[in-house]
Amino acid sequence: MSYEGFTVYVDSFFMMFYGGAMVTAILACIYLLFRRSNAFFPDVTPPLRLRRWVAAFFAVMALSHLWWYFLIKYNIFGDSWTNAVVASCLDCITIPPCLMSVLVTMLQDRRRPLWSIALSIIPILVVFVVAIVQHSDIFVPLLRAYFLLLAFVFIIFMVRAVWQYGHWLRDNYADLEHKEVSQSYMVLAVCMMILIYYMSGISDKTSEYIVQGLNFMFLGHLLWRVESLQTLDDSTKQADHPEEAMALASVAPSITIPSNIGKLLEQHCEATHFYLQQDLTLSELSKAIGTNRYYLSQYFTQQNTTYNAYINDLRIQHFVKLYGESMASSSPSTAQQLAQESGFRSYSTFGTAFKQRMGQTVREWMRDTAK
Repeated sequence: MSYEGFTVYVDSFFMMFYGGAMVTAILACIYLLFRRSNAFFPDVTPPLRLRRWVAAFFAVMALSHLWWYFLIKYNIFGDSWTNAVVASCLDCITIPPCLMSVLVTMLQDRRRPLWSIALSIIPILVVFVVAIVQHSDIFVPLLRAYFLLLAFVFIIFMVRAVWQYGHWLRDNYADLEHKEVSQSYMVLAVCMMILIYYMSGISDKTSEYIVQGLNFMFLGHLLWRVESLQTLDDSTKQADHPEEAMALASVAPSITIPSNIGKLLEQHCEATHFYLQQDLTLSELSKAIGTNRYYLSQYFTQQNTTYNAYINDLRIQHFVKLYGESMASSSPSTAQQLAQESGFRSYSTFGTAFKQRMGQTVREWMRDTAK
């Protein structure tokens, strides 16, 4: 909110909407901090680190509503300009870093350091302090330009990181249900909408209602995201320490992949139907066949495929076999039931993998098979 639009606080209906957003944020924060299990997705165990960062973001959202209200309502610093600048400063040094930390924490391939996010906020704090001391708007254009640059750099970073994360998931997990974070793009889009509003300096009743509506959207989406995102097995993660990753990269070219991995897969995965195990990870499969995760990953790369594609191909072949047996026995089963018996926890994951493998949807394939 800019200081020209404080008259909106005399609107009782708006204040109910405003207070509702604040109370909702407080309740969501308390829920995430004190309830360890999920209410909406009881079978999902979310990352504890993400749960805490989302709770922190909800707390900051609630505090933002409080300091805007008290600074303006009680005219704490004696004039509306200073009150607005102080409130904007508090927003800018708390909300963006918390939100960026939430988005980064969603990516579970490795623990990314967050100190750079804190450093990026220091110039904003310095500019606000100078502006308050000098009681001048002279630095506002510079501040807006920096904010837009920061948002642009972070969005580029997140788009690239989410793309890499998606590839990492497909290399390590055969079932992607509750693991993908492509919805982060939606969060980024909402971030941009709010940022454009802040940078525009517009402050009227309509825009204030829009911002509070966006707050509710944010709350709902992030609460759903933290509830529905499955924490991943640490054994499949990349090296957390740069020196460890560099050491692995330096010896990788000299490593010879064992030539018997294909036979080991046939003996201990395909023949035993080990691929039917739901949520089977690359690490679990490598242990089952008596090799290590790196060798197995490199083997799939040499075969011009991925772990995800290999396991799903076996499961789809198993589904086709079960479907044929079901039709031959005159006791047909549903596609959902056969997909689950073939190792797929999620029917949507099965449907996507089936179309990629067979070139048509499950329904189309079943119709053509029945002819």
